[in-house]
Parts: sequence; C-alpha cells; structure tokens
Amino acid sequence: MKIGFIVLCVHFVRTEQLNFKGDEGVHWGIQNGLYLSRSTIVYFKHNDMESLEKTLEKITAQNKRAKKLRRYIVVESVYQNSGQIAPLDKIIKLKEKYRFRVLLDETNSFGVLGRTGRGLTEYCGVPIEKIDIVTAAMGHALATEGGFCTGSARVIDHQRLSSSGYVFSASLPPYLASAAITAIDILEQNPDLTSKLKENIAILWKGLSDIRGLSIASNPESPIVFLVLEKSSGSVKSDLQLLEDIADRALKQESIFVVVSKRSTLDKCPLPVGIRLFVSAAHSESDLLKACESLKRVAAAMLRGNDCFFYCLKLLIMYKLH
Repeated sequence: MKIGFIVLCVHFVRTEQLNFKGDEGVHWGIQNGLYLSRSTIVYFKHNDMESLEKTLEKITAQNKRAKKLRRYIVVESVYQNSGQIAPLDKIIKLKEKYRFRVLLDETNSFGVLGRTGRGLTEYCGVPIEKIDIVTAAMGHALATEGGFCTGSARVIDHQRLSSSGYVFSASLPPYLASAAITAIDILEQNPDLTSKLKENIAILWKGLSDIRGLSIASNPESPIVFLVLEKSSGSVKSDLQLLEDIADRALKQESIFVVVSKRSTLDKCPLPVGIRLFVSAAHSESDLLKACESLKRVAAAMLRGNDCFFYCLKLLIMYKLH
C-alpha cells in the first residue's frame, strides 16, 4: 500500500527533474516507492540532522544551475525500523534554509502523537501548512484499510488531474472510508484514548528497561517499542534467526505474540533488526506486565546460551592470535 502512496505522490511532478533525500531508516515500502519513481535518490544517516544538512548543502551546491528541480526530504514520523521519532521542527528549519519540500509518512503517528492525536506536526508544534505532502496508511490507529495522501489544494488538485489511473483503479471502497471517518470521530470524542496509550507505552518501557540481552532502541514516547540485541553476531541472518527463536518461544510457552522486523532481500535499511512491539490503548496494565515478565523469562533463557557463544568465540580468537 505504501509503495502506491509514494508513487502516487511523485507522479504529479514526473514531468520535471526530481530529487529525493530520504532517511536511511525508512521502511521498504518507501524505499521501493522512491525507486519506482525513477528519480535521483540520496539517503542520509538515520535521524541525524547533521548528516541531513550536509547532504542538503552538497546537493544544493551541485544543482545551482538547475532551472526546474523538485527536491524533497522524505521521512517517517515514527520509524517502523527503529521506533524513533523524527525531529520535525529541525527538519522544517533545514527545509526552509535550503528550499526543499517535505514528504512525511504519518502512518505510525496519526491518532497517536500530539495532545489530540493529530500526529507529528501537533507533537512538534509545527503548522501543518509547512508540510508539503502527508501520507499515512489507515490500518493502524484507524483500524481499517487503505490510506490517504494530502497536502495543499494546489498539490491535491494536480494529483487528481495527473494520477487519474491510480484514483480510479485503486480508490477506497465506501465502507472502508466510512470506517476511517468513524474511527476519527471516536478519537475526537474520546481524547482519553491517547492519554491511555501514553500511559501504556510508559508501563511497557519501564517493564522492559532491564530485559537481559536486549535493549530498547525506540523513543520513550513511540507507540512502537523496538528491542535490539545488545550483542550482535555481526550477521543480520544470525541475529534474525535468534530473534525469531525468541519470538517463537514467547508464543509457544508464554502465549505472547511479538513481531520480528524481517527484511526483504531488496531492503537497503542498514539499521539492526529487532523485535517490534505495538502498544495499544486497549491493552490493560496486567496485559503489559505479563508481556514484560514473559519476554524477560524467554530472553534470559535464550540469550544465556548466546552469551556463552560469544565468550567461546572470544577465547577462540585469542587462541588463534597467540
């Protein structure tokens, strides 16, 4: 779905030269969408504003003579591959300094971040008018299917005109649109839902802060709590297998279902793989505490052997060196 969003977003400016600056941590859907746009793509270090500024400065210097060049910074509000939150206020300052546009994916923040759940713009205190294009899938906080792409009236009018093939072949069925509208109404009428979600995130964070062999890589306010191995084997394949074994045992022995961040062979994200936990306002405190204790038991049992492995490997290396 998100591939379609990105292709749709860039379709209306395909007649002119396009240049995208994307965070290296964006998920595969965005990566592939950018690739299919056939534009120039440059990635900057994950959530690193110094790296972003250097990239913007370099690209600006290289394209001084370009007359018609549309340049975009592409970021996720809450990164699916790390659970980190994008510093939108700093990104906007760089956007305005170097005259770029911003394409923001609010999939994991819409209905979550901000006082009323309006997303990253509300959370960072950034006027929505400063964001050129906003996309989001509706299968998360809105509990339906499909997605949306929005921006200024000028942008959307041009999209409708230039992307009619997408509009008519992939339009949202009325009942799904109605479900999304109802979900938004519920969020507006029950502001305590976002408060409850924040409380649940804090409970899970506190409960997993001392989990053996794993560490939390995500932002403390992110609805995605992302656990990574403290000691990586150096191989994504080996790390992924170990994490999948932890997830399998958690399900079979503890009846706790967790998701491992699997990567496509085409995925260029360099961030470490991990266990991804999605927090909901519907979770009770007892649910979250049970999940924490269960994951701690499983991680302690599984990673004890992993510590032994690294110790033996270290001894072997020392033996060979001598």
